Amino acid sequence: MKQKILKIIKKKNKQKIVCLTAYSKSFSKILDKYCDVILVGDSMANVLYGMKNTHNISLDTMINHAISVKHGINKSLLVVDMPKNTYKNKIDALKNARKIMRLTKSDAVKIESNKKNFEIINKLVKSKIPVMGHIGYTPQFKKKFKPVGTNKLEEKNLIKDALNIEKAGAFSIVLECIVKNTAKKITNKLKIPTIGIGSSFCCDGQILVTDDMLGLSGFYPKFIKKYENMNKIIEKSIQKYRKEVINKKFPNNNNNY
Repeated sequence: MKQKILKIIKKKNKQKIVCLTAYSKSFSKILDKYCDVILVGDSMANVLYGMKNTHNISLDTMINHAISVKHGINKSLLVVDMPKNTYKNKIDALKNARKIMRLTKSDAVKIESNKKNFEIINKLVKSKIPVMGHIGYTPQFKKKFKPVGTNKLEEKNLIKDALNIEKAGAFSIVLECIVKNTAKKITNKLKIPTIGIGSSFCCDGQILVTDDMLGLSGFYPKFIKKYENMNKIIEKSIQKYRKEVINKKFPNNNNNY
């Protein structure tokens, strides 16, 4: 197993794992200084392309952005989301995962669970392609958002799902919008790390969409903390630029050749 993967696994119960998303070199170069994992998420469908969900982002689009992100990374583990319908069966999954790994030079792929694709995860792992799992609210397979793990049956099914993903060979699992007590039980039962998004501090690490936490996306559900309002900062800069262009203050002699 690759050293970067082992390093992430060894952080379980020792140090929280820090993860964020990136879709370009300019962002990944900054994130690489502070993050353990950088995810090229299919969230780019919403964030960059204005799609209503993640269902129609293409494999080639994901790959192109991942290539850009890779150029900014020196130390972080690079994980790429496999888009919806690219891992419907073992043959397609292996072909597409190999394409991602070959063209992007990423360290792993991420697959959302539909409660029956454990054999696909196992096939990829046996083919030396590291896999990050994803359970709870899985946007590729669920049309309507709601927190999960709210009752005993959901809790039981989520724990079973997580254990099956671990058994299949995944090196970590994203827990999305799973209630605190259930997320804690899953994390305690697994030997591999859990990465939470809207699933409490009980997880072994945390991930957010970078544009959300910077106040760029306009998407602010309860589980997101907005650490900055970059929209206002950008707007002020553009207003200043506009004013200086109109008033002939930009470009000045310092900006001329």
